Amino acid sequence: MTADQTAAAGKVIEQTSTDRTDYRFPLAIHESLSAANVDVEVRFKAVAGKTDQAGGIAVRLADADNYYVARANALEDNVRFYRVVAGRREQLEGANLKVSPNEWHTLGLRAEGQRFTVSFDGKKLFSATDRTFAEAGGVALWTKSDSVTRFDQFKITVLP
Repeated sequence: MTADQTAAAGKVIEQTSTDRTDYRFPLAIHESLSAANVDVEVRFKAVAGKTDQAGGIAVRLADADNYYVARANALEDNVRFYRVVAGRREQLEGANLKVSPNEWHTLGLRAEGQRFTVSFDGKKLFSATDRTFAEAGGVALWTKSDSVTRFDQFKITVLP
């Protein structure tokens, strides 16, 4: 936990490593949860990073190399939805929009059956369908490379 007076409780989860390896995806896994259908939302703030400034939500996590992820990137000014299979990312959908660094944003990912809906700052951006991972899996916070990202107000709702 890191102190951040701008966070709801004054403390945040922060990815602090500045390892600039491009294809590195740190995960903070919620260990006691496994679900297929979930609605997940988190506030995040991209604080620093030369290679990347990204924050995301992973769902249906089978392991560190197999999951879906919605992520927002302040260096690229976009939000993307990927499936990661055997460690390889494949973009399924995305939107280009301003992701301001050092400001709190809200990212949401809803997984219901084969439909995934991504929202940013309270607005639905896009939906995608995919059948790769249908089984229940974990939920995690996600970053990339040297992203120093803070996370606050992590909400998970398990859907029927």
